[in-house]
Amino acid sequence: MPYFCYYFLLSNCFFCSGIYKGVYIICEMALNQLLGVVGRVTIRGICQIAPKCAASTISMRDSIRMAMDEEMTRDENVFLLGEEVGYYDGAYKVSKGLMRKFGESRVIDTPITEAGFCGLAVGAAFGGLRPICEFMTFNFAMQSIDQIINSAAKTYYMSAGQVHCPIVFRGPNGAAAGVAAQHSQDYSVWYAHVPGLKVVTPYSSEDAKGLLKSAIRDDNPVVVLENELLYNEIFPMSDEALKDDFLVPIGKAKIEREGKDITLVSYSLGMVPTMKAAEELAKEGISAEVINLRSLRPFDFETIKNSVIKTHHIVTVDNGWPFCCVGSEICMQLNESDAYDALDGPVYRVTGTDVPMPFTEKLESAAQPQLADVVKMAKRSLKK
Repeated sequence: MPYFCYYFLLSNCFFCSGIYKGVYIICEMALNQLLGVVGRVTIRGICQIAPKCAASTISMRDSIRMAMDEEMTRDENVFLLGEEVGYYDGAYKVSKGLMRKFGESRVIDTPITEAGFCGLAVGAAFGGLRPICEFMTFNFAMQSIDQIINSAAKTYYMSAGQVHCPIVFRGPNGAAAGVAAQHSQDYSVWYAHVPGLKVVTPYSSEDAKGLLKSAIRDDNPVVVLENELLYNEIFPMSDEALKDDFLVPIGKAKIEREGKDITLVSYSLGMVPTMKAAEELAKEGISAEVINLRSLRPFDFETIKNSVIKTHHIVTVDNGWPFCCVGSEICMQLNESDAYDALDGPVYRVTGTDVPMPFTEKLESAAQPQLADVVKMAKRSLKK
């Protein structure tokens, strides 16, 4: 694609977003660097990012790093950009060592201008590269919502299928610890509402690695909603998941625990109290089937439906606000499906509280779904 086409895309993304001239120049220089180097760079194993030893457990942070390392090694068109992703190794150390291995041309530190570097990434994707655009938190992605929704999500449709946008938007989403209302919002349903976007929400290390690799290889824009509180969590990793070719299909849920009495459905951080609730219910002789959605768009309703036909009861768990949440959509789809007649009771929801996230620890905890909430709703559904 000729340079002037990139220049035109960049100009539209930046000036339409009202970015100052100084920032425009900085980001134009970054794009010049990409155009001159990314397409010709030779991959060298300068350092090993995530050693694939015989260990059977790995943190979600390391599994995300492993996925990016493998895909950047596999495809020289893949590059990472965002705030502090390079020299600082990422705000949460997710990209630790990647700049030392792949260099400044493929791991790019950006100014604090989400609208600017997101526009740059979308333009690069239109030109055939495969950017991984990291947001320090998805709360900051609000600054680039126009580029994500109006440019990345809609261009394939508006171009009659002529222009793809193979880009990944990733970073922490939802509740963290003591970062208050403006840094704790869950944007899951915001992005899941948009035609043209794919949205995935990993819970485990295998989810994180396999979904991110699938997202990077996808020709459509994919939003990968990680969670800060899960970065340090250690999860089992199978030998298969440690392989370079391991992928988790986008749009396919996973049954984390088999059961016969009630179905519990959640995703991302909400899986933590959900899995614990299943253990508590088992102590009382209640067999709960736990479904990890993994993907919100496309949405694997078939797995939920088949489970409900078996168990006849369901409780959904969302970390976000109750109005128009994922649980609401599950409820309506069940009402419209042949699984409705299999229900022996209402669909119950457990959600975050309908308030901005508080700062104090006790109120912050009260604003999120807890183990006791899930157990209580499960028993209500079963009339116990």
